Amino acid sequence: MRYLPIMFVLLSVTWADAETVDVKYRGSVDLKPFTCQDITRSSVVNRLCYDASNQYVIVQLKTTYYHYCEMPKSVVDEWLAADSMGRYYNAKIKGTGKDGPYDCRTHRVPAY
Repeated sequence: MRYLPIMFVLLSVTWADAETVDVKYRGSVDLKPFTCQDITRSSVVNRLCYDASNQYVIVQLKTTYYHYCEMPKSVVDEWLAADSMGRYYNAKIKGTGKDGPYDCRTHRVPAY
């Protein structure tokens, strides 16, 4: 009987509420504050998660999650609408080294 409250808590948590991912160069991130979209039309981008209040993106490229900082919603919307999400990523998001326009080494990284 003493385990009943624990069982109730475990049963009331949904997978989305409890999902965390391992982000390269950052570590574990809880996706609860993010809006995530599974992407099926790209061979590069598999999932894109965005926290609008922090302008913070976590994106799954192939099998690895990466993060990008201070990215306006308008850029995320353009990326999602691009004919080729991979080409858009390479041209507008990725950059080279610290030259990327949303590189978290040179932009504010949100604390969760």
